[in-house]
Amino acid sequence: MHRYRTWNGPAPTTAAQASVTTGTAIKTMLQLATPSTRQIQLISWGFSCDDPPGADAVIELLQTDVAATVTAHAPSGVQPLDPNAPASLLTLGTSATGYTASAEGAVTSTRVFDAVSLSSTSGESSLAYMYQWMPDERPIVAISKFLRVRATTPTTATDLRCWVCWDE
Repeated sequence: MHRYRTWNGPAPTTAAQASVTTGTAIKTMLQLATPSTRQIQLISWGFSCDDPPGADAVIELLQTDVAATVTAHAPSGVQPLDPNAPASLLTLGTSATGYTASAEGAVTSTRVFDAVSLSSTSGESSLAYMYQWMPDERPIVAISKFLRVRATTPTTATDLRCWVCWDE
């Protein structure tokens, strides 16, 4: 098995990792598409917000059966943690692995792996979150499914950076 990580934006080069606006409704911030030949096992995930949302918000990590329409990740945006590992087998594309959705799609089935509430009151909840599963409790995303980090910020958008680490 090999371990990989990606985030919601292009791979940083001469500038720091950019944040992406959440919008004012539910929005997929990051999506991973498993191929028809391989499942993935989640290791950890997390996010950070630049500012509190305008109203209480929810950030979710879940598996869905339908893709959102996203900005496609380039292969350089899905990085192995071991420099000698092969490229990830995740499917790349606008209806596959990518970030900052422009359309959510009609989801009919989900499996929720984690959900975090963000308070709109400054200082009431942390603007950064990271979770790492114990080895025997790591969720598995099935073949031909989609892992999404979704943000619901109902009144005022906030800038968010999120990431996922997994084994293939």
